[in-house]
Amino acid sequence: MSQQVYLPSYSIGEDVYKRVPQICSNYGKTAIVIGGEISLSKVKDKLLTAMKGTDIKLLDFIWYRGNATRENIERLKNMKTVQMADMIFAVGGGKSMDTCKALADMLKKPVFTFPTIASNCAPVTALCILYGKDKVEFYDAQKPAIHCFIDTKIISNAPIKYLRAGIGDALSKQYEVCFNTRGRVLNHTNNLGVQIAKDCSERLLQYGVKAVDAAQKNIVSDEFIQTVLTIIVNTGLVSVLVNLNYNSSLAHSLYLASVKIPDCKGHMHGEIVSLGVLLLLLVDKQLIQAEKVYDFNQKLDLPTSLMDLGIKDVKQIIDLILQDKYLSFAPYNITKEMIKEAIDILETLKHKKTF
Repeated sequence: MSQQVYLPSYSIGEDVYKRVPQICSNYGKTAIVIGGEISLSKVKDKLLTAMKGTDIKLLDFIWYRGNATRENIERLKNMKTVQMADMIFAVGGGKSMDTCKALADMLKKPVFTFPTIASNCAPVTALCILYGKDKVEFYDAQKPAIHCFIDTKIISNAPIKYLRAGIGDALSKQYEVCFNTRGRVLNHTNNLGVQIAKDCSERLLQYGVKAVDAAQKNIVSDEFIQTVLTIIVNTGLVSVLVNLNYNSSLAHSLYLASVKIPDCKGHMHGEIVSLGVLLLLLVDKQLIQAEKVYDFNQKLDLPTSLMDLGIKDVKQIIDLILQDKYLSFAPYNITKEMIKEAIDILETLKHKKTF
């Protein structure tokens, strides 16, 4: 039985767009640039400058309509300029990345990513999260983007909430993957991903606070670079290498449950996941790690209790969490009593202000 693994590549720095012609020219002569409105405005001049005097022509800059949905993908599929383009350049955050990756997969076109924020690992993963009415769909694009161009200056100038959310999301990778694979005999690919995962959370706990401090001053510090690489590259590689069944556990179960609760609509994916990390660690009795993450979340103003997300109905959120099919891959049965106990501990700590 054969196996194919497609690994992403990346460039990082303040002048990475200068590398676009060299890296992309083997894949075509025309590209369509798709992304968020603000993101497109951030990259347009840089990309146009980088393409001057080269064989690559940018056909147009198109807004993806703000959400990763089947409807938006179909709209883009039917546009003549998209059909004409040899390549797709995906610009912006996770939803625009996932829109473009799914679009490229459907059209069988190569896709390159240009993240303007560091809010998740979407720029280097094959998995796409598509949204419908009160539901989330996982779409496998089969291959990650061919190359990711990480412009650190653009990312350092982005609103700080995106970096915080990215840290919160990436924080889950080590804990969820190591939890779900505990005691399992893994093949080479999964084991490689687990080894990378083991470094994710510790790097964020080490560099995350200083990275946010630097970003608030629009400084591209070493801590900032290390954090951005962990959010986008480390966790992205884990997502590519590790079976989806092992990639997601209680931290993301909380997020998937929150999608169905109106009060959570104003909170970002990574914010919610960061609270889910605390629930997972408490359920699993990893109390030393739970204390570290709790203190870390407090320093970064990330959620430490359900009340921070506006969730009032504890029974409802627990019932929704337990509907997540990926919880079945936990090393033991997670019960509503376990989750309730973890929630109660966090609510108590919220009032005590100390672990």
